[in-house]
Amino acid sequence: MIGGAAILAPMAVAATTPAGAAVPSCRGTQLAVSFAVVPGSAGAGNVSYALRVRNVSAMTCSVSGLAGLQLLGRAGRRNPTHVTDANPGVTAVIVTLKPGVSAWADGRFSPDVPGLGETSTGQCEPTSYKVSVAVPPRDDKVVGSIRPPTPVCEHGSVNLSLLGSKRPSF
Repeated sequence: MIGGAAILAPMAVAATTPAGAAVPSCRGTQLAVSFAVVPGSAGAGNVSYALRVRNVSAMTCSVSGLAGLQLLGRAGRRNPTHVTDANPGVTAVIVTLKPGVSAWADGRFSPDVPGLGETSTGQCEPTSYKVSVAVPPRDDKVVGSIRPPTPVCEHGSVNLSLLGSKRPSF
């Protein structure tokens, strides 16, 4: 103490997130997406593709809910797309994505069985090479590849699960 006043030295303070504090929602610029076949998933005219939403930024962020999908052709033209919730009534979880970590959803569809009103000869719908994903809860759109490229029959019907932390497998 000098003259009755305490002298305080500067201190380094570590920034921490209090327990239960919300992690900010991921922005589209923080994410990369892909939609790829799940090996061994084909059967009864259907196949599963895993939707991967990966945090490519240096900041932790979160995603939650049912992703919006738009199938795209080679040049980015919109192909028919209709997404349905694979688990209606199930509550979404918040998936925290540290840098390099991914959230996953399972998409199931028919690549070769035509639906009502589709041609029964040849391919049912145009081949989709890319997917535009509206990542919830922000719904920022991120475009990624589809591997391998595929048509999606029944006018682009994809039965999609909510985003979670486990990779779909069969």
